[in-house]
Amino acid sequence: MLREVTATRYIEPLRSGGSVPGIVEADDLGTYVVKFTGSAQGHKALVAEVIVGELARALGLRFPELVLVHFDPAVAAAEPHQEVRDLHSASAGVNLGMDYLPGARDLTPELARVFPVDPLEAGRVVWLDALTVNVDRTVHSSNLMVWPTLGTVPPRLWLIDHGAALVFHHRWDTTTPAKRYDFRHHALGQCGPDVRAADAELAPRVTEELLRAVVAEVPDAWLAEDAGFAAPDDVRDAYVGYLLARVRRSAEWLPTDFPSREQVAAEDAARAARTQAGRPDWLKQVPDLHGKPAVEHDGAIHLR
Repeated sequence: MLREVTATRYIEPLRSGGSVPGIVEADDLGTYVVKFTGSAQGHKALVAEVIVGELARALGLRFPELVLVHFDPAVAAAEPHQEVRDLHSASAGVNLGMDYLPGARDLTPELARVFPVDPLEAGRVVWLDALTVNVDRTVHSSNLMVWPTLGTVPPRLWLIDHGAALVFHHRWDTTTPAKRYDFRHHALGQCGPDVRAADAELAPRVTEELLRAVVAEVPDAWLAEDAGFAAPDDVRDAYVGYLLARVRRSAEWLPTDFPSREQVAAEDAARAARTQAGRPDWLKQVPDLHGKPAVEHDGAIHLR
């Protein structure tokens, strides 16, 4: 089962996503990114985080450890923003924490140019996302981290943020396990992902036993609100049944059509041109302060 810790110090909120997670220290001396139960995404986002994250770990993909964090809003009483304090007040009790990776960098298109990803590793990530219907790992929002980025330890690819996965659990009665989704603009689509080799390797490992072990990690309280089910274990059975049926039909949803780097670059250039054309003249003179290029030096990834 997921370890349980208690938040002892609140460090800061993270405003890069809509759920406004927070960085906290806990009584085990660890530092965690906490996703709060009171966020607008609700409990299903946390359920998806646990199921997909623990499945990724079981399949050998790098994913930070998850813990259950007991959170007292009084720990963050000094937070200056009222909307964040309201979130904390609505999240007293057990929340979800992810081990914090200090110094990790988002895998942006710029960083991807100097951080090669092996086609089989890329295929494994794409395959997992296709199985779990994670539609939130695109070239513009990768939810992938490169860590560590300094020192002598080689940088590695880490998966984060799966709250938008398992889209089928929002409408259980209208989904089909074999449904295809558009993954052409997956964050690793330009790495030549070998999804067929990944399917041959990973599909046999996604067994009913493994899925039951994974869904058992989800707290009952986060499943109890799922309408249409009498008890949390009934919801767990639904996840197991759906994912098991989906993995058995992987040949029907396996994504294989990815645009090249040149095609993506051309699409981005066309999009930028359309955006620029719609700007007022004064705004067209404002320089682009974003997209600082990444460089590689002495085996480490740095940003200029």
